[in-house]
Amino acid sequence: MSFFIRILALTAIAALAAGGAGSAGAAQAGPAKQNYPLAYTMNDIEGKPVDLAGYRGRVILLVNTASKCGLTPQYAPLQALYSKYKARGFTILAFPANNFGKQEPGTDGQIKEFCSTNYSVTFPLFSKVSVKGDDICQLYSYLTSEQTNPGFSGEIPWNFTKFLVNREGKVVARFEPKTTPESDEVVGAIERELEKK
Repeated sequence: MSFFIRILALTAIAALAAGGAGSAGAAQAGPAKQNYPLAYTMNDIEGKPVDLAGYRGRVILLVNTASKCGLTPQYAPLQALYSKYKARGFTILAFPANNFGKQEPGTDGQIKEFCSTNYSVTFPLFSKVSVKGDDICQLYSYLTSEQTNPGFSGEIPWNFTKFLVNREGKVVARFEPKTTPESDEVVGAIERELEKK
């Protein structure tokens, strides 16, 4: 009798171990299979790692930026949006990139000073990344792939492309560079998401 009890016990332990491993694997694979751009850790403008999952629960505008672009003045309305809506759970995450016309040549320190001095930026700035090409960063690889970001994918065409992420961490809108932050299209989309709890 004890022999059979031992066999049953070993079988139960093996099943539990297999189930636990499966659950762990699913948890790790989950974000990558979903429309979930907050599954990444990115360095902030000071080089400190930031888990983007910490922003879940807020409405987020992800923007690739540059300091020497014809669209650089968009920093002003971006800051205005942030100031107006941050108390309601809105934030902007800016990712400087030098992919277009070498219009972001500076160091992270220079970028931070430029944004502070010229536009009084207080929303989160991140370390310079690549948003296209062979060295594209993981976040933008995710955002531009139809497999991971269906409906809002496609190569980044220029600086100040914007992705709106809802409180659940899903991309719900994309705005091309010349669609300004203060436009009815952008403001309306942000306000609609902020109204959802």
